[in-house]
Amino acid sequence: MNKVILITGASSGIGKETAKLLVKQGFTVYGAARRVERMEDLKALGVHLLNMDVTEEASMVAGINELLNKEKHLDVLVNNAGYGSFGAVEDVPLSEAKYQFEVNLFGMARLTQLALPTMRAQQSGRIINISSIAGKIGEPHGAWYHATKFAVEGWSDSLRMELKQFGIDVVIIEPGAIKTEWNTIARENLIKTSGNSAYKELVMKHVEMLKKMDEKMGAEPTAIAKTIEKAILVHKPKTRYAAGAGAPLIIWVRNHISDRLFDKIMMSQIK
Repeated sequence: MNKVILITGASSGIGKETAKLLVKQGFTVYGAARRVERMEDLKALGVHLLNMDVTEEASMVAGINELLNKEKHLDVLVNNAGYGSFGAVEDVPLSEAKYQFEVNLFGMARLTQLALPTMRAQQSGRIINISSIAGKIGEPHGAWYHATKFAVEGWSDSLRMELKQFGIDVVIIEPGAIKTEWNTIARENLIKTSGNSAYKELVMKHVEMLKKMDEKMGAEPTAIAKTIEKAILVHKPKTRYAAGAGAPLIIWVRNHISDRLFDKIMMSQIK
């Protein structure tokens, strides 16, 4: 049976490249995003488009219902929608912090809830959650973004154990630096929020570091798309895949040195 795959955040970056790759492999792919007009190139390739905002219950329910009414089954959910809201903790309004969680965690959680009854009935399915190496390390000015990704890691681990009895896999993808809109948006948010605050000196150094990282170190989003494809095709997927721009090395280092030494290494990059 042909796999039916739903990908959120498909209007750009990792989500768009994943949709392109998977539809070319012959899968039935649904791309979901708020900005449907930015997915016309996907439609031309055969991807089915869904207008979906992961912070709005009605649009998620409508999207899942539309897919299931047409396809009758859902085999893979790729929870990719997310963004980076950067700024010093003292400066970031809690309303913005809460919205970061709404997009990066609670939207993922609600869409998963909506997909699970069908997957349980099938006694099969795969949920692929896009986390980040940010779910394993800290970084100045990124507290709320990192908090959401740490939460995705723990949430996914718990979910994996719950769903094993139903034959449903839960996989975490942990990208490193990737050349997408994420970096630009994070830098813009950082300047807007803390570029003129008490933290501005370190902030502007951080902005420059992020820019250089994007230009010189970032991997192409296709690297993550191929990792997602692997996690879909393999019979027994790993629980985690770290990929792109030194991600495996960074996680290894974080696991093998002290907190203070890691802080020192991180801060030495912001200069």
